[in-house]
Amino acid sequence: MQLFHLSDAELIHEYIHGQEHALEVLINRYKDKVYTSVYMLVKDKYLAEDIFQDTFLKIIKTIKDGRYSEQGKFLPWAIRVAHNLCMDHFRRTRNQVLVTMPDGQDISVLFGAGDMASDGIEKRQVHDSVRKLVEELPEEQREVIVLRIYADLSFKDISGLTGVSINTALGRMRYGLINLRRMITEKQLVLR
Repeated sequence: MQLFHLSDAELIHEYIHGQEHALEVLINRYKDKVYTSVYMLVKDKYLAEDIFQDTFLKIIKTIKDGRYSEQGKFLPWAIRVAHNLCMDHFRRTRNQVLVTMPDGQDISVLFGAGDMASDGIEKRQVHDSVRKLVEELPEEQREVIVLRIYADLSFKDISGLTGVSINTALGRMRYGLINLRRMITEKQLVLR
């Protein structure tokens, strides 16, 4: 059976009914988005790897225990599990949540610059510059930008995940983008 072409719900169904490889396909489908979301919240490669593994262990346990209710939203649910584990970590350690942008991800699409960066060195410089600016944003704005751009979550999903209204999530995104544009102008950065 070609598992790669199955929907998330079909893969979970196959896994529940003994097809172990179905879960591997599902994890591979979303591992980059989940890991990136975790990494951007914790800003530590090793901690991100630990939380990423804990996320999928919790997902597997929830599915095996029959507590997962498929509503066609596996990725937002997986991101929510990861986000909650990150918040649990920060509650335990009482550290401030800081976000950093990992290499290989391009937040410059926020400014319409994604397609214009023709050289790898220029692209890395853009990533580094934008990453530093994102780190300067207030925590709430950083969190929404990370969840929207990297986790590709809807504002409805972000609202549920962060415990704020959709309008609040939209406002945080708007103010985050305004602040990023202001910092780009103030620092006279050229994103190309």
